[in-house]
Amino acid sequence: MRRRHVPRAARMMTLAIMGVFSCRAPVLADDEDGQRFAIHAQFTYVEQETSDFTSPYRGQNSLSPRIGAETTDATVYAGAALWPGAEAWLNAEIDQGFGLDNTLGVAGFPSAEAYKVGKNQPYLRLPRLFVRQTIELGEARVHVDASANQLAGEHGTDRLVLTVGKVSVSDIFDTNLYAHDQRVDFLNWTAIDAGTFDYAADAWGYTVGTAAEWYQGAWALRAGIFDLSKVPNSAQLEPAFHEFQMDFEIEKRHEIGGRAGKLLITVFDSRGRMGLLDDAVARGQATQMPVDIASVRRYRARAGASLSIEQQVADGLGFFARVGKAGGNVEAYEFTDVDRTAVAGLALQGARWHRGDDSVGVALIENGISAARQRFLNAGGLGILVGDGRLPHPGPEHIVETYYSFAAFRYAHLSLDYQWIDNPAYNRDRGPVSVFAVRIHAQY
Repeated sequence: MRRRHVPRAARMMTLAIMGVFSCRAPVLADDEDGQRFAIHAQFTYVEQETSDFTSPYRGQNSLSPRIGAETTDATVYAGAALWPGAEAWLNAEIDQGFGLDNTLGVAGFPSAEAYKVGKNQPYLRLPRLFVRQTIELGEARVHVDASANQLAGEHGTDRLVLTVGKVSVSDIFDTNLYAHDQRVDFLNWTAIDAGTFDYAADAWGYTVGTAAEWYQGAWALRAGIFDLSKVPNSAQLEPAFHEFQMDFEIEKRHEIGGRAGKLLITVFDSRGRMGLLDDAVARGQATQMPVDIASVRRYRARAGASLSIEQQVADGLGFFARVGKAGGNVEAYEFTDVDRTAVAGLALQGARWHRGDDSVGVALIENGISAARQRFLNAGGLGILVGDGRLPHPGPEHIVETYYSFAAFRYAHLSLDYQWIDNPAYNRDRGPVSVFAVRIHAQY
């Protein structure tokens, strides 16, 4: 098995941060109106390995048999109250490592802790820097617990929330209680987010923009506008909304048999320089040159929509599901190569076996692509994550993921994760592959 070397600096960072998390508590400052400032932190280490699998040929973006990779990240979240209803947050993060095959080879990529860029040595980033303003619209209040990027206090059940700055679109849109945080629940990209939600982001998953959320009773409406990257899947954003995405969402919270749940409908519309897949294939055939999507990029749109469900079905047991569809004639811009997706799963807390802080989950995922994207990949085209050089026998990706998260001590969890992936990169000629993972996560 081939494995990326873990530098000594990364190993030392891992040990030092784990020591801090084992004995420290969050820094908080309160007054009668709620927190004035807070500092939280998290640390996550993930190691993954692939099994041997059938691989008669491979391309530039193919997954490899018997390969291992590690990622490490540590984040500090610093927040402060500015004026009534307003708080500002800055996140500083140190990252190190790579995803399997440099985060390539599977559209439903098996680690959301892996970005589309990586380095052997730790490096510093500022993933978030934003201001959030809450405007109360009614008298009823609910308590809000302190957490990363959230000061403790109270807010109205009816309210308007404005967010401006650098964030992840998925901080606000397509959230799900049971499958949305790769550091504590599922790892697969298309388990924690709708695979068709091609949300605006740089190569690390963050962007600059603004969002508005209106909460009224059991309903919530959200809208936002965010910068796209300069070119698809780029490390640099296109500033000033020259290329941009608009996001819209409607949420309905409910109870069934006294148990909480919610429905989300999320819609995106991206406007940027994108290529039509069939145009790229036709140009390659006409010029007898390799298929190059960049050669046919023009300013155009790509849109998509998804439905998300979360529902408590018993004490400590939750059900979730997502379905989504996105434009299949245009290249995927930011997230991954998925034109349609369907996901369902369960998450269970460990109180039933006297391990209340433990959790276990299972998810079933199917990702598919359009006929145009099949033709593009079969002609040798490369997507964001996939491209085996040819695709004579396409089929949907079928993924099963299960994890067990063990509460090792107060602030830390150790998780074991297994994923079975059939038709990786939509290719019936390759796979199936098993992906094994260990995750260490600490937070306060």
